[in-house]
Order: sequence, then C-alpha cells, then structure tokens
Amino acid sequence: MSWSSGKDSAWALQQLLQNPEFEVVGLFTTVSEEFDRVAMHGVRVELLRAQAAAIGLPLDIITLPSPCTNELYNQRMGTFINDAKARGIIGMAFGDLLLEDVRQYRENQLKDADMTAIFPIWGTDTHALPHAMFDAGLRALITCLDPNKVPADFAGQELTGELLAALPDSTDPCGENGEFHTFVFDGPLFKKSLNIKVGEQVQRDGLVFADVLLADTP
Repeated sequence: MSWSSGKDSAWALQQLLQNPEFEVVGLFTTVSEEFDRVAMHGVRVELLRAQAAAIGLPLDIITLPSPCTNELYNQRMGTFINDAKARGIIGMAFGDLLLEDVRQYRENQLKDADMTAIFPIWGTDTHALPHAMFDAGLRALITCLDPNKVPADFAGQELTGELLAALPDSTDPCGENGEFHTFVFDGPLFKKSLNIKVGEQVQRDGLVFADVLLADTP
C-alpha cells in the first residue's frame, strides 16, 4: 500500500484490510533525503514508523533528493517495484480519488512490471468521504496547506466536520486540488492511537507546514 501518512491512504488501506480478496503485506512511502520527511505532507520519518507499528505492517521507505527529476524518480520507483515483485508482491494500492493523469501514470508504471494497480476509494464523493472517515473514528491533523486556498491558521488543527464547514467554498473537502495534506494519528486500523503534539509552523515554497512530533519527543 502506498502510504502518504494521510487520511486518504489510511482510508484506502482500511478498505483493503476489510476485503478478503486482498492480503496487505506492507506499506511504502517516498521520503525527501534533504528533510527526512514525506515531501508534501512534511511528516517526520519517525512518525511514519510509529504509524506502521500501530497498524502492524512493515514499512519500506524510498528516499528521493529534493528537487527530484522525473528520470530519477522513475528509476528509484522502478527498482523498488522490481524488488517487490521478486518478493512475490503482485499489486500495489493507492489512495487516489479523482486525478485521471495520476491514476494512468501509476497503472503504466506497474504494467511494465506485470503488476496490478489497485484504487480502493477511486471515484468516492469527496464531500461525503471525510464524514464517513470521522464516523468510523479516523482522526487526522492538517500538516501542510496552501495559504492561497486555506487559512494559514488551519495548519496543525485536527480535521473535523466543524473545520470542514469553515473551509472556503472553493476548497475540495479532501484537498484533492492540493489545498491541504494530513497526518492520521488514530482510526479503526490502528491498534493504538499515537500520542502526538504539534510543534512549530514554517512557510516554505509557498506552503505552510505544521510540524508534528511524538508527545515524548524533547
């Protein structure tokens, strides 16, 4: 399962775990070599590992330079895909919802390795989906946002029905147009919730990031 640390990949994983047709054997994430974090979400590697431990699945981390050329990205992902195939993995799942070009890219990348791309929540109504997540007990913080689309002070806040209602009308409730990204710290797929705290906020590359740490981090 492609694991971004956010709500959509968590919900997609939840659907897979409930489906007897699939056996989920692990998670994989791309991480910036420069910052040691998930690139768009700004989430620290130690939090990724804590999530994987709470879910009970092994985690593969694919490191990428920042910035990363398409050629190098394809090379490192291709190596990982071939290694996964050699371990007997026959498909990879993604939490994508709407973007056809992204889906086509993933399908083409796996097709070359004779593997299947799986999209458990593809086409789900993005207005209804967050409320289904909340009802199931999934909890997530906004870790990154575009201040041109979402108020900057929403960074570091928990995504709730009340917060969704306060978003600008033009905002997709799942952030599908790059409005925001999240970090999941509790939910039905977690054996235990993560005890976290929100650290400092920084602005970089036109985005606002809220640092999230394990609560026992100095």
